[in-house]
This record gives sequence, structure tokens and C-alpha cells, in this order.
Amino acid sequence: MTYAEKVLDEIEKGNYEEARKHFGWSLRKDSDDMIYSLAEELYSLGFSNMAKRAYQTLLERYPDEDSLKTALADIAISEGEDDEALEYLSSITPDSEAYLQALLVSADLYQTQGMFEVSEQKLLQALDLAPDEEIIRFALAELYYNIKQYKQAIPIYLDLIKQGNFSISQVNLVQRLGMSYALSGQFEKALAYLEQIHSEERDDDTQFQLGITQYELGHIEDAISSFEKLRDTSPDYATTYSYLAVAYEKEGQLQKALTTLQEGIAVDEYNIKLYQKASELAAKLGQRDEAERYLLIALDQEPDNLTIVIMLSNLLIEYGKFEQNIELLTDYLDQDEIDPQLYWNLGRSYANLDNYDDAIKYYDAASEQISSLEFLKDAAIFYRNAGDRQKAKMFVDEYLASQPNDSEMLELQDELLY
Repeated sequence: MTYAEKVLDEIEKGNYEEARKHFGWSLRKDSDDMIYSLAEELYSLGFSNMAKRAYQTLLERYPDEDSLKTALADIAISEGEDDEALEYLSSITPDSEAYLQALLVSADLYQTQGMFEVSEQKLLQALDLAPDEEIIRFALAELYYNIKQYKQAIPIYLDLIKQGNFSISQVNLVQRLGMSYALSGQFEKALAYLEQIHSEERDDDTQFQLGITQYELGHIEDAISSFEKLRDTSPDYATTYSYLAVAYEKEGQLQKALTTLQEGIAVDEYNIKLYQKASELAAKLGQRDEAERYLLIALDQEPDNLTIVIMLSNLLIEYGKFEQNIELLTDYLDQDEIDPQLYWNLGRSYANLDNYDDAIKYYDAASEQISSLEFLKDAAIFYRNAGDRQKAKMFVDEYLASQPNDSEMLELQDELLY
């Protein structure tokens, strides 16, 4: 048994100290070919430090062997030593037999640095040199997939599959293709591929995307089944709960939807969207205190989240809690950028408390920025009630320009003419 074989044998047994001793002897006594094979095996097993030392030993003996440089560059990238990796790669010239591999490692390096365009250029250059090399096309597809350019990844994955490649580097290409179709909104094509993958082979992201795809295609019961399976097998996959709740809601199972969101909050208590949806469902179920409570919890976590503020404000107005709403919104009036909805909601609250002086002030402020039909109609009625017929007529006319058949507003227009 060679020292290299003893190293691997001791590693398999878990005797790492003994493995290190044999490793030192291997570098001194074993053949160079044996050391190179040992380095490859060590790196594949995750022992990058020993692999690096073996490659460096060989590079000292063969300083012009560029394949050793690409191997060392690959290790340097995995260790976050980008400058070291670049130093190895920059010494490999285009006439080297290892240049193609150097381009692939360079692409990996630039991708880890977020320089995706440079990474793409390296891969395209490699593809130009070896257009039939499947690993290069796969690497390019993976780059596009990872930077969310799914439409560019799709034809490459599809071509590789047509050539009989269903898995490369332990990546399921059918799964990748299905995910790419789904994430680019091509749900019918996505479903055809995602359903080909055995359920035990789907990772959490794929199982989740299968549910999304089924939901988007109107297969609600199938979507519920997919989301339920993901929830049961991976309860910490927090995104599942909001989508499963929406699917339950679509089927009219509101209480089940709310219970699902409560389960989600238990898993991810800082997920604001779960509180928002829980409040919405609680309101639909007539659980007013719960609807308000969820938004108050969310607002306590993100006090500057104006979406939550407006949701809570709308709820308070709906429930007739006008004084509480005024107290809530007053705290936000000193902000640099104020959502005009706050002015409108303050105006509505003061109007319901018969405080028309303050109500007019906030309706005036809101009218400078809001032009929705809902506001125009509300403002027309408000100014009529406040005694400002001229402004009321202005808002009525503007509203009827878009909704000429609204009988209530037509009556109000007639009323304001006299």
C-alpha cells in the first residue's frame, strides 16, 4: 500500500491524525502521479488544505504545469483568496493546454465577485474554443440561472437534455429547466417538467415552485397538496405559509387559511407579510380585535412601515375608531415624506367627529396628491357636507368625466347646480 492509499484509508476510518502523518510521507516518497491523484481525491473529500499542499509541492517540481495552477486557483477561490487565484490564472497563456480550464475557473472567480458580465465573457470565450463541450454550456446555463436570466438559461438546459444529459455535476437538469420556465412565468411548460421529477427528488425550492405553478394555472387543490407537503416536510420553509393560506382562501377555507398563517408566524415571527395577511383574513372572519392586533404587532416591529400604518388606519376607520386613528397618524406627520393617504384618513376621521375645520385642512392636503376615483367621490361628498359647493362640484365633475353613469354622483351634480 502506498502512502497515498494509507492517507485515504485512515481518512475513511476517521483517523485524521494518522492520515496527516502518512500525507507527509506521501509527498516525500510517492510518485508524482500518485500525489496528483491524491490531491484530486483530497479536494473532492473536502480536505482542501492538504490538497493545496500537494498541488503546491508538484508545482515546485513542475513550475510550467498550468493544470496545477488552475487546481490551486480553484482552491483559492473556495477559500476566498481571490487575489491568489487571479495570480495563478493570469500566468496561464492562451496557447496553454490548460487555458480552457483556466477560463472556466476565471468565470467562477468573477461570479463569486459579482462580476457577472465578465464571468459570462469568460464562458462565452471558452464556448468559442470548445463549442461541443457540455460542461461549458452547463456552466453558462448555471450562470444565467443564478443571476435570474432564466430565458437565456432555458435553451441551454433544453439542448443539454435533448442530448441525453439529465444530470451534470449532481444538478438535475430537468428540475433546472422546470424551475427556469416557472420563474420566467411560463407555467404550462414548467408544470410539464416539474411533474416529471419524483417527489423525493424535489428540493424545497422546487416543491414550492411546483405549488406556485399549479396555483397560477388554476389547479388550486393540487397547489394546496404541494404546499401542504412542503409545510409538513420542511416546516421552517416560512414562505410556504402565506401561499398556502392564499390557496385555502381561494377555496373559501378562511379559518384554515388564518390558522396556517398563525403557524407561519410561530415559525417566522418577524415576517411582516404574515401579519398583514393574518389581519386581512381575521377582518374577513369578523375577528376585529385579532385583525387590529396583528397589525399592531407588525407596526411594533417596523414602526416606519407606512404600508402597515395605512392598513391599520383603514381598519380603525372601518371600525369607527376615529380618535384612535388620529392619535396613530399624528405621530407620522413630521416625516419628510408623507403618504397622502395619511392626510385623507385624517380628514375622514375628523369629518366623522364633526371637526370640519381640521377635516378640510387634511382633505385639501390630500387633494393635491390623490386623484383616484375613490378619493374624488369621497371628496365630493365631504365638501358638499362641509358646505363648500364649489369644491364639491369640481370633484363631482372630475369623477364623472371617468364614470359618467354613476347615478349617485349624477344626483349630486344635479343637486349642486341649484
